[in-house]
Amino acid sequence: MIPLKDDIPSNTVPFVTHTLVGLNVLVFLYQLSLQMGLEQGAAAQAFVTEFGLVPCRLAGHCRVPEDSPPAVVTIFSSMFLHGGLLHLGGNMLYLWIFGNNVEDTLGHTRFLLFYLASGVAAAVAQTLVNPASGIPMVGASGAVSGVLGAYFVLFPYATVLTLVTFGFFWRFIHLPAMVVLGLWILLQFFSGYLSLSATSGSEGGVAFFAHIGGFFVGMALLFVLRPRRERRL
Repeated sequence: MIPLKDDIPSNTVPFVTHTLVGLNVLVFLYQLSLQMGLEQGAAAQAFVTEFGLVPCRLAGHCRVPEDSPPAVVTIFSSMFLHGGLLHLGGNMLYLWIFGNNVEDTLGHTRFLLFYLASGVAAAVAQTLVNPASGIPMVGASGAVSGVLGAYFVLFPYATVLTLVTFGFFWRFIHLPAMVVLGLWILLQFFSGYLSLSATSGSEGGVAFFAHIGGFFVGMALLFVLRPRRERRL
């Protein structure tokens, strides 16, 4: 199930959302350029290891090379790195569809703070679940999950044009946002549970608990950062 478009118009130009999408794309292009070097991707992997979030470094359970950036810095740098074109495309699609309306509600500055705070919460959530992991965590998924959580609260009855596929069967249908995003977060819970029970769960994969943490912290942050209406006398 792939969301393609919602029916809520934006009242302002969502330039923060557009800027975030642009920055993610530019950083990914830089990652691709590293993969084209003579060392056959070694530079690209080193770049991800250096600027991706390594949970055991953040938790203080493993050594940090002296020339590496502080673990706290990698929380933010990791939000702009991606593991592949599909990873980037999926995150940017969700941010493009749902980010503009959340930015419209919060305002540009608050939305930027909201996005980054959601990403931080997502990183902490994943680290708490697996603090000994030495696998770099990359992607905007945690921050974007916060956007989805806020959208779920703000526009549960918005209509989302969705591509639904079952094997070779596919169809475009309109679904309420609460159904699209509700099914999405349920999938994260289910997949996260399976990742904990799998024998290979500690060796990498999708950071499902970053998604879960980002989603619910995004819901909470909405009530903290949302501008209050002025009282009329």
